[in-house]
Amino acid sequence: MSQIVDKAVASGVKHVVLTGGEPMLPKESVELCQLLRQAGLYITIETAGTIDRELQCDLMSVSPKLRSSTPNADEHPKWSRLHAQRRLPIDVMQQVMKRGVDYQLKFVVDSPSDFEEVNEIVVALEAPHHKVFIMPQGSTIEAMDAAISWLKPWSIDQGFKYCDRMQIRWYGNRRGT
Repeated sequence: MSQIVDKAVASGVKHVVLTGGEPMLPKESVELCQLLRQAGLYITIETAGTIDRELQCDLMSVSPKLRSSTPNADEHPKWSRLHAQRRLPIDVMQQVMKRGVDYQLKFVVDSPSDFEEVNEIVVALEAPHHKVFIMPQGSTIEAMDAAISWLKPWSIDQGFKYCDRMQIRWYGNRRGT
């Protein structure tokens, strides 16, 4: 694990983002974060908020999964069932948010039909609106551009922050970005 940290430091980066799948799943994430922090790096954890571990980081980016993210039940019955059961543990998310580390909530919105659920989750988590980021679902620039017209005004009206999926704009929809 120290080789990973050494490579990060040698690269000159100052900010490391641990992201998905679910970076809180492996117990080794605790040690990795400790080593990265000791090396002086800023650490963001991109998590679904379904697992809480005592680890060191600077920002928890909690991304609750909306109903619209559930896999198709006909194509993936097992994953659909498990996703529905595990996607929204409000108590775990609250623990992560109250840990004393800066946090943000990030929702990936597929359509206006997601608006009500976003608001319900924000209320359930007792989250201040300035900590909520809204981004469009979309794997193409065209899809994201189409969503701006209805998603950005709603986000602003709610007091949330609209953000784009810049990795799609910069690199396209590909792994490793």
